[in-house]
This record gives sequence, C-alpha cells and structure tokens, in this order.
Amino acid sequence: MAKVERFPYETRLNILYQPLEVIDERALAEACNYKWYNQTLCQVNGSVVRLGVVQGEYHWHKHDDHDEFFYVVEGRLLIDLEGRTMELGPRQGTVVPKGVLHRTRAPERTVILMVENSGLFPPEAKTGTDEIPGSY
Repeated sequence: MAKVERFPYETRLNILYQPLEVIDERALAEACNYKWYNQTLCQVNGSVVRLGVVQGEYHWHKHDDHDEFFYVVEGRLLIDLEGRTMELGPRQGTVVPKGVLHRTRAPERTVILMVENSGLFPPEAKTGTDEIPGSY
C-alpha cells in the first residue's frame, strides 16, 4: 500500500446516490464551502461520476491505466498538459487519456463533473486510513 501524501483538497469517495435516486448537483455545489472539493456521486458499471467544486490548482499527476473525463457545469477549467493548456467553459468536456501528465486549474469557482474508473484512489481521498490501495 502507498502512503498518502497530504494535499489541501477535500475528497470523498463514498457513493452518495444509488440507482434511481435523483442527483441534485446544484444543491451539493451551492452547499460547498471548500476551495477544492471532490465528491463521488454514483457508480455506473465500472466507473464513478464525481462532482468537483474547485478554485485554485491541483498537483501534476497522471493515471497509468485509466482515462479521465472532465465536464464543466459552470465556471472555467484549465487543464495543463506538457506543452499546452486546454480551456473548458460551461457545457464543454474532454478526456485526458491514460498516461498523460496533467494538472487542472480553476482561476474562479468552477463546478465540474468527472468520470473515471472506480478503482482510482486520489492520494488525498478520505478513506478512513492513512494508506490507500494501489496507486494514483
């Protein structure tokens, strides 16, 4: 097991909604007081949908075995890649392929949805332990 490095993010891996429950993204986002918040909403097959309410920047990282989808609900999301930066506005999304080094930034409060493999454990995730299975 890998030791968790501490980051100033609030990440929650518990699944809030089960199938056939209404997901109220707006209410969750409006209630959020964190600068960088990530909450798993639901599971779909082998993936999870996560809500992000973000402002500031995430650390550089890559996922060796998993793609990651980002969709902006409101605000503006910058995705730094080696050699360029993508900018996403409301109702825009993209997939960062596995193995691609990237960093997300939000110059203003931004609400995003992410879809990723349910086996991804961000290093700052709240798991109830100081260790996480696998790697990020």
